[in-house]
Amino acid sequence: MRSITMAEAAQKLPDLIDAAMRGEEILITKDNISVVKLIPANPVKQPRKPGSAKGMVWMSDDFDEPLEDFKEYLNYE
Repeated sequence: MRSITMAEAAQKLPDLIDAAMRGEEILITKDNISVVKLIPANPVKQPRKPGSAKGMVWMSDDFDEPLEDFKEYLNYE
């Protein structure tokens, strides 16, 4: 997060707005106290990356086996 004084922010506002639109957060200070955080109004969406969760999800080998508790309901005789 970038920090900038209020005087600098007044001079560079268009540049700061462009930076915020790219997703950067800018902290504006007055007398060394944080007073404003400049962030984009709409979150910057990152492009979707197919396969990014590969290896994070697993399924047990017996996933689709009938549960012992429901055997009486599954008896079709």
